[in-house]
Amino acid sequence: MQHKHNYIDGVCTICSQTTNRTYTKADNACCVHTCDHSDNGHQHSESMSTFYLFVPAVISLILLLFGIGLDHYVRQSWFNGTIRFFGYLIAYIPVGLPVLKQAVGSISRGNLFSEFFLMGIATLGAFAINEYPEGVAVMLFYTIGENFQSLAITRAKANIKMLLDQRPDEATVYRDGDWTKIKAAEVNVGDRVQVKPGEKLGLDGVLSSDKAIFNTAALTGESKPEGKNKGDVVLAGMINLYTAIQMEVTAVYEDSKLSKILQLTQEASSQKAPTELFISKFAKIYTPIVVFLAISIIFFPFLFVDDYVFRDWLYRALVFLVISCPCALVISIPLGYFGGIGAASRNGILIKGGNFLDVLASLKHVVMDKTGTMTEGVFDVQDVQFNGVINRDKILSYINVLESYSTHPVATAIHKYVGEIDKSIHMERVEEIAGYGLKGIVENKVLLVGNFRLLDSAQIKYDTDLNSIAHTTIAVAFNGIYIGYMTIADKIKGDAKETIDRLHDMQLHVTMLSGDKSSIVRQVAEDLGIDQVFGDLLPEDKVNRFKTIKQDNVKIAFVGDGINDAPVVALSDVGIAMGGLGSDATIETADVVIQDDRPIKIPLAIHIGKKTKQIVWQNISFAFGVKIIVLILGAGGLATMWEAVFADVGIALLAIFNAIRIQHIKF
Repeated sequence: MQHKHNYIDGVCTICSQTTNRTYTKADNACCVHTCDHSDNGHQHSESMSTFYLFVPAVISLILLLFGIGLDHYVRQSWFNGTIRFFGYLIAYIPVGLPVLKQAVGSISRGNLFSEFFLMGIATLGAFAINEYPEGVAVMLFYTIGENFQSLAITRAKANIKMLLDQRPDEATVYRDGDWTKIKAAEVNVGDRVQVKPGEKLGLDGVLSSDKAIFNTAALTGESKPEGKNKGDVVLAGMINLYTAIQMEVTAVYEDSKLSKILQLTQEASSQKAPTELFISKFAKIYTPIVVFLAISIIFFPFLFVDDYVFRDWLYRALVFLVISCPCALVISIPLGYFGGIGAASRNGILIKGGNFLDVLASLKHVVMDKTGTMTEGVFDVQDVQFNGVINRDKILSYINVLESYSTHPVATAIHKYVGEIDKSIHMERVEEIAGYGLKGIVENKVLLVGNFRLLDSAQIKYDTDLNSIAHTTIAVAFNGIYIGYMTIADKIKGDAKETIDRLHDMQLHVTMLSGDKSSIVRQVAEDLGIDQVFGDLLPEDKVNRFKTIKQDNVKIAFVGDGINDAPVVALSDVGIAMGGLGSDATIETADVVIQDDRPIKIPLAIHIGKKTKQIVWQNISFAFGVKIIVLILGAGGLATMWEAVFADVGIALLAIFNAIRIQHIKF
C-alpha cells in the first residue's frame, strides 16, 4: 500500500526517510508526495524504534543490579578494587556515553552549563569518590526519564498529525467521458470527482449529488455522522459513509483547508508560550548559579568546619548538582503545551501555538460576529418586492449572474431561489464593495445589489420603510433607479445559546459586532443573552468599535468567519476563525481555527487553555518545591544520591505524566 509522507527539507517527518527527489515547496512549507512505506511498516518501525530506545537502559539496569548483588554477597578484597570499578563502568557506558557526547556537543556550541553537563560531572564525580552504584543509577534513571520525554513528545506530535493528515493520495475524476483514478495533486478546480462509500475526500468541493452522509471526526472530533445536501460544502478528510457521491472540486490539493491547517499545525510548536520562553531563559541563568554554589559547597566549609573532609563535601556538592538539574521544567512545560494543542486538535480546534493557549486562559472579553459565527450563515429568500414596471424574472436572472461572482452566503441563497445561472447574460466590470454589496454592468446599465447604504452611496432614492422589515434586506437598483428589495433570513445555530451561557459561567463579557441591521442583531443578542451589541457596521466601523473596546486593557478574543472580519481578527489578542465556511484570509490571520464552525468550541478552546496553564504551573510549583527542599537537605548532608535521583528524574517523570493528562481533557 502506498502511504503519503510529508517531506521537509528532504526528510520524512514520520519515518525520517530521506529523498533525492526534486520538488517545489507549496505555501512555504512542505512538499507532500508518496513514499513506499506501508502502514504496517510504520507500526513495525515505531515499535522497533521504541524497543531500541530502551535497550541501553535495560542493559545498564541488569548490569547495575548484578553489581549491587555482588557488592552485597562478595566481600573479598580482590573484588572491591579494579574489577568492581570496571564492572560498574561497563554498566555506566550504555547510558552515560550518549549523555557525555551531548555534553561535549553543547560545550562545542558555547553552551557549557547544560543539563547534560550537570549529569556528566555529577556522575563522573560519583565514580571519582568510589560511589559507583549511585553514579550509574543517576545516569540510568536520567536516561529513562529522557526516553519517556521523547516518547511523550513524539506521540503528542504524531497524534496531532494523525488527526489532521487524513487526505488520500488518489481521486476518481471524470475525464474524457470516463471515470479515471489519478493523483489527487493533479485534480483541477472544476473537475467532477466520484467518492465511493468508505472513501475519504482528498479535496475541498461542493456536493453535486442530492444528499450524502459523512463521518467528519477527522476534522471536527465529533463521531456523529453529518448529513449534506446538494450544493453544500464538503472538505478534504471527510469520509463518505453510505452511497457513491459526486462533488465539484473548488480548491486544488495543496490549497484545501485541511492542507493549510496541517501546515499551520506543523508550525505551531515553534510559537512558544511566555512560560516556555521564561523557563528557557531561567535555565540559562539558573544552571551556572547552581554549578558555582556546588563549588562553594566543596571549598567554602573548609574555612569554618574543624573536621573538614574533602570527600564528604564533594559528595554533598555532587548530590546538590543532581538535584538542581532543571530537567522536570525543561521537559514537562513544552510537553504540556504540546498536550494542549493535541487536545484541541482532537476536538476539531486548531491552536497555532502554545503562546495562544496562554492568551486563551487569560481572556476577559469575547467579541464576535453574527452571520456564520452565531448563526448558520445559510440564508433563504423569504420575499421579493419589486415594482411592477420591470420584468421580474429578467431582473432576477441579472441578480443571479452578478451574485455568482461572490462567495457570500447571501449569494448562495439567491442562487438557490432563482435556479441555474443564465449563461447568455454577460456581466461586465463586476465589483464587490466590502460592507455594501455588488456592482456590475449588464446591457450597458449599472446593476446594484446590496444593502441600502450601497444605494445611499450611489445617491439613489428609495421609499422603503426599513424599520418595518424584520429580516435582512437586499436592495436592488438598475440603471440608477430603485426597483425594490429581497428579504433573506438566517437562523441561530443550535448550540449558540449554550455557548454564551458557558462563556458567562467563565466570567467572560460577550459583545456582538455585525454589519447586519441593528434590529436583527439586537434580536439575536436578546435571544442568546449577549451582553452588548452593535449593528449596521461597515468593516472600518468594526475595526474602530473594536479599538474602543480594547481600551479597557483586558485580554480580548474576536470570533469571525468573513473576509471583512480579518482586520479585527488581526487586532485581537487572540483571533478565532470559523474554519468550515470561513474565508481563507480570516483563517490564515486567526490564531485559533474551529474546523466545524460550531460556536460551542469557543468555550472549549478557552477551557483547554485554562487547563493547560493550570497543569503547566502545577509542574513548575511541584518541581521547584521539591527541589528546594531536597537541595537544602543535600547541602546539609541529609540527602544521598538516591534522594537526588528522586528529586531530579522522579519529579521529571511525574511532571511528564501530569502533562500527558492534558491530552484527555473533557468539557
